[in-house]
Amino acid sequence: MQTHSADPRAPKAKQKARQRAHETAQQKKQDKIHKQLTALFAEEQAVPEVLADLVAFLRRGGVAHAAERMDELTMFLRENSELAENLGSQLHGQLVGLNLYPALVNLGIFARRALLREMATRLYDRLIPPPREEGSSLDLLAQLFHRKRDAKWLITIQPVQWLRLYALLARASDEDSVLAAEVHVRQEVLYVLEMLSIWVAAEELEPELMRIDKKLIDIDSPFIALQREMQIFTRHEARRMEGADLPPFDASHLWVMLEQSQEQVNRIRRRGRGTAGSSLTVAHLLERLEQTLVRMSSLLSLLTAETSFLVMKRGVALWQHLALATTVKNSTLDVWRTSTAMVSRSITQNKSDHGEHYIARDVASFYAIMRSAAGAGFVIALMALLKIHIESLGFAPLANTILVSLNYGLGFVLIHILRCTIATKQPAMTAASFAAEVERGESGRAVPRKLASLLIDVNRSQWAAVWGNISTAVLTAAIVSVMAFWWLGGSLLDSETVRYQLAAIEPISGMALFFAAIAGVWLFCSGLIAGYFENRADYVQLRERLFQHVLLSWLGEKYREQFANYLHENYGAIMGNFFFGVLLGVTGYIGYLTGLPLDIRHVAFSSANLGFAVFSDFPGVFAVLQGLFFVLLIGFVNLWVSFTLALLVAMQARGTSIQRFRPMMRFLWQQLRENPSIFVFPAVPEGASEEAREKAD
Repeated sequence: MQTHSADPRAPKAKQKARQRAHETAQQKKQDKIHKQLTALFAEEQAVPEVLADLVAFLRRGGVAHAAERMDELTMFLRENSELAENLGSQLHGQLVGLNLYPALVNLGIFARRALLREMATRLYDRLIPPPREEGSSLDLLAQLFHRKRDAKWLITIQPVQWLRLYALLARASDEDSVLAAEVHVRQEVLYVLEMLSIWVAAEELEPELMRIDKKLIDIDSPFIALQREMQIFTRHEARRMEGADLPPFDASHLWVMLEQSQEQVNRIRRRGRGTAGSSLTVAHLLERLEQTLVRMSSLLSLLTAETSFLVMKRGVALWQHLALATTVKNSTLDVWRTSTAMVSRSITQNKSDHGEHYIARDVASFYAIMRSAAGAGFVIALMALLKIHIESLGFAPLANTILVSLNYGLGFVLIHILRCTIATKQPAMTAASFAAEVERGESGRAVPRKLASLLIDVNRSQWAAVWGNISTAVLTAAIVSVMAFWWLGGSLLDSETVRYQLAAIEPISGMALFFAAIAGVWLFCSGLIAGYFENRADYVQLRERLFQHVLLSWLGEKYREQFANYLHENYGAIMGNFFFGVLLGVTGYIGYLTGLPLDIRHVAFSSANLGFAVFSDFPGVFAVLQGLFFVLLIGFVNLWVSFTLALLVAMQARGTSIQRFRPMMRFLWQQLRENPSIFVFPAVPEGASEEAREKAD
């Protein structure tokens, strides 16, 4: 039998065939684009229509091919110099007659309106667009970039590609038309700079800013100094353009003023995030100030460029920024997200500051959390018994809801006043601390090992509080049940109530895990509410208001100061606890009104209810252990739903993210294999005493 070896030339032939097929396809694609561009320039149209057609040509490339089409357009114009010359001359001629002021002061800069009014105006303009004005740069850009998804393909085109296109058109154009366009642009930019500097200086009189930074009242702020220096600069440059024999203006001091103004905005923003408190109005105002300063910096860099290449480069960068800003000009989501970032940061910052107290990093803090949670478990057991009693009285649904909500809300407030810890209140606070640690990492990328260690500490702390709540709640329920049996001569709960309480913690048939997730969402919301009222207390200067209140003068200065300090520092926690109780109480009523299966399951209350049920009618050891396991499942869902939601919001507010997620999970898995006990109990240091080791064991 004769064998034949494979032809070694076959793979090379197939590779060459594939290459030829690819080249043929590319050539067909280029020919098609060339025909489209030829047809586009064959029509005699005004400049706005030509520009609209060119933008439509790029838009059809989408996110995947817009940059490629940009290169094709540049190559086509380079090969057709006559078309490039004609387009360039028309473009510069259009630029000379264009009013640049509307675009430069409106696009990318919030209007001086309140946030809600700004959103309403944008929504109205989207539904009923304002009439177009001839020669307005704002309307021209709106005509070009009017599609909702234009930003997605615009960002794929690099600045260097725009620069190549404009440089080609500038070289091909008549020199006089280019010079006239440059003079017009400089005149417009000078006027815009002067107006923007006046805007910035006027903000010094804003009462909200003076409330946050008292120094604005006493001395001239950088905003005023910037306006004065900008006025000197614009007058000097205007005289030069009129033909005066003057040297170029030294803008170094002007740059210093811009930098100091930006530092002033940052200082006010930091105070608003911290002790001074913030509001949507302040956040919107500061965002507008920062946008204005950034625009002034870009325009000043354009005017002070030393070479024509730098002028083109910075002008193209400004053009691309205005084009992108046009795509969100009427976006209500964009203005809301940008304006609320500062308030969100202020709220999560307050939660982060308190969150450190809820993290057990050593044995002492671990037992401190357990003791605090044990106290809460005692109160929760009594609250659970009171809720059972309220529901047994047969009130109408609304009255029952009000009483149950007050039982929850006032009970949680009492727990806070007693300095006790509810296990499920921890996640919102610890998540903010975790997000703060992520932010402190280098460039927003924290060390995975450090984040994993913090996550272990958070998990351990939360379960310490859970065990503290559960153990005391069950023990209290047992004592109360035994005392009731001794006093009343019968069980505390009847058999029907016992069956209901045992069925309520069933994970699937009783929908306990779904209801626990609802409670987790309310826990997350209560954390936001607490942070909001913490921020509100700073914003309205609650401490000072209470201390100076005429109705509290009878307390005396010492006790009045203590009362004002306590309420200021605990305002957020008190309101957050109360509203958390209200949210838990009204969930069932919402389900009753809508016909939906809505209810809540809270780990501490479920453990107390389990205790009352099993000590009223003991179902057996296995049923008790099964019930405890179901309660732990409820606690797991409570904790991790609220922690995950709070962590996502806190990181979004801080503008950070966990960039190296896999290494962090790898370290967690390594710790779980090597020393799983640290997930539930803190490791004892090697140098610790024998007594501490025995205590840990």
